[in-house]
Amino acid sequence: MTASSSPGISLKQEGISYLAGAELPAVIVNVNRAGPGLGNIGPEQSDYFQATKGGGHGGYKMIVLAPNSVQEMASLTMDAFELAETYRNPVLILTDAYLGQMKEDVVFPERKTVKTDNSSWSLTGAKGREPHIVTSIFLDFTEMEEHVAHLVQKYKRMEEEQVRYEEYRADDAELIGVAFGIVSRILKDTVDRARARGMKVGMIRPVSLWPFPRKRIAELAEHAKAFLTVELNTGQMVEDVRLAVNGRVPVYFHGRYGGKLPSGTEILEEMVKIVGGER
Repeated sequence: MTASSSPGISLKQEGISYLAGAELPAVIVNVNRAGPGLGNIGPEQSDYFQATKGGGHGGYKMIVLAPNSVQEMASLTMDAFELAETYRNPVLILTDAYLGQMKEDVVFPERKTVKTDNSSWSLTGAKGREPHIVTSIFLDFTEMEEHVAHLVQKYKRMEEEQVRYEEYRADDAELIGVAFGIVSRILKDTVDRARARGMKVGMIRPVSLWPFPRKRIAELAEHAKAFLTVELNTGQMVEDVRLAVNGRVPVYFHGRYGGKLPSGTEILEEMVKIVGGER
């Protein structure tokens, strides 16, 4: 396991690509702070692209989990270790500077230990067996292609098996908000405020940023009239929401950055504008 915040994660990108290429399990935590460059220590969600699109070289993927509470910071990290072992792949926890410094009660549930068979590759000393070579280099072009094809199939399994999301009052919603991490807590409260005004508003929170819950968002787009994505950046996850919606309905964006959180009042104002046809 390793952890850092934004610039430090940037420095680890070559190593992360190597971990994926060599199929080595790892848990990586990024407590996202404002950037680019040194920026400041305020919270942002501007590392979304880096996390979900592969910040290092090569076509690799990581499972990316986005907690929105201290409880999930604990439980999703536990999950991350199991996922990393199961798929022999790095798993990233993408959080932010608010959650990184927040204090909340945490309950550590009893968990069944998931034991994986690492005997075919782990470096435990080669006495009595053939040596294990753990590497990501395949100089033969055919071997390299076969290895990448193997990784692609593994990533497809991840997409089928590890999509995670939370829905709130979305079944009959005409406007659906989308947010992850700390922003989703503000959005959830705003949904209740909008409902109190008679507005049919709901939300979906991606817990796994990759694999992204695009299938469920596409299903919601069958009855929703619009989506509003709220992020601590200038617009990143909104692109994945638009791809999932695929032009069926408008997808609007509201963002803050530089370490500033959006208020529930300003999100509600955006909702009122969308419902009223002012956007």
